[in-house]
Amino acid sequence: MLRGLPEIVALLAFLTSVAQCAGIPTSNVHAPGTHVALQRRPSPARNTSEWSAWALAQRLSLEAKYAVGANSKHDRRASGTNLISNQNTDSSYFGSIAVGTPPTSYNVILDTGSADLWLASEDARDSLPEDTLTFDPTRSSSYAPLNASFSIAYGSGSAAGVLGRDTVQFAGFEVTDQVFGVVADVSPTLLDTPVSGLLGLAFGGIARSGAQPLWQALLAAGALDAPLLGVHLTRFVNASDARAVAPGGALALGALNASLYAGAVDYQPVPGGARGYWTLEMAGVSVQGSPLDLASDAVALAAIDTGTTLVGGPADVVAQLYAAIPGSAPGTGNYAGYWTYPCATEVHVALRFGASNVSWPVAPADFRLLQADASTCVGAFFALSARSTAGGGSPSWIVGDTFLKNVYTAFRAAPPAVGFAQLSAAALAMNGVSGAPPTPTLNAPEVTASGLASGADRLRVEWFPMLFAGAMAGLRLSGWWWLW
Repeated sequence: MLRGLPEIVALLAFLTSVAQCAGIPTSNVHAPGTHVALQRRPSPARNTSEWSAWALAQRLSLEAKYAVGANSKHDRRASGTNLISNQNTDSSYFGSIAVGTPPTSYNVILDTGSADLWLASEDARDSLPEDTLTFDPTRSSSYAPLNASFSIAYGSGSAAGVLGRDTVQFAGFEVTDQVFGVVADVSPTLLDTPVSGLLGLAFGGIARSGAQPLWQALLAAGALDAPLLGVHLTRFVNASDARAVAPGGALALGALNASLYAGAVDYQPVPGGARGYWTLEMAGVSVQGSPLDLASDAVALAAIDTGTTLVGGPADVVAQLYAAIPGSAPGTGNYAGYWTYPCATEVHVALRFGASNVSWPVAPADFRLLQADASTCVGAFFALSARSTAGGGSPSWIVGDTFLKNVYTAFRAAPPAVGFAQLSAAALAMNGVSGAPPTPTLNAPEVTASGLASGADRLRVEWFPMLFAGAMAGLRLSGWWWLW
């Protein structure tokens, strides 16, 4: 059984000597399925007026992001992981990238609801929290400016600057010539320490920059084991000792982490195979075990969005949902579009997508957005304003982390589909467990590809690290290696 071991050792020695003689940097090679750590941010202490302002900003931001409502604006292969951080008690989840030469690590929101990468620059300092790390193009020898502006608008603010190109590392991969926004003007409400920007993980067809998203550059290069993104998010909303930043789960690139889900992944196709937002047909919604009538919303596309905290839907369906909860009432002022309900009531909502017969439940703790007073709570499902009449197939449902914390989510690029699976016991055991947040991304990459979208230099893969990985395959142990 071990007869080939001397040959493998000799091959490893040979490859190492080749690397040293050629001046090729060696790297730590990780088994398929390694992950990007996510972190979560627990909610800061807020008074009633601050909570209502936050709720208003959330609703307006979603409507602007998806151009809905009155506020619309508009090979050699491998897999890797980015561990996630959970910020502000499940309010947002971020991971780590490294940019430039030499590389500098930045925390970014990992957002399947958009397709652009952008970082705040030092020119935006006056609008940023004091400790925000900014991108300085003059400190990277590989940065190249582009003669193009960049801007993106949200209901709660905007970000604007210029486009540039540089080397970006993510989840053990490296993309050279990745186009991204270098933001000089950013609304004060958009970023919260320690986040410096946003990494879009949707398809390039919706990129405001017109650039090929980082993950699609790797996919087009044939650098991924499979056309997959796998996401697991932790829950701290009901943890009394939640820290400002806590372990938030993991994003797997090029593979799924089978240790984090149980049973089969229930894939449903993206309607029409559209390559823009990650959308599914919203086929069913139930509350307290009773189904709602979706007939008035015959074309019901749901965007599956890791960059969104809540769940927004058509006003008539959301009104039905709360009508099934005794004592509920529509919100007013900043809470317009939201509903209140008695905190003593445990609300059980479930969602069904596509042609599936599986309904996926939302935990009552996740349905409860916040407690407005001693006995009144605000629900995490809210009504989007009347849908845009501009066309373009905007989704009528935005399904964010309120739902996604309850499932393991698989995003498949080819053929386009989104799948859900039950969380494993190991994944559930991570909920509410405080610990040190993941360390930044500053690792030697396994695979390098070019982010250029056309021409002879469109995609270039550096093969040596994966050749080394191939030699290691004979000695690789079963399981998943975590990058912290």
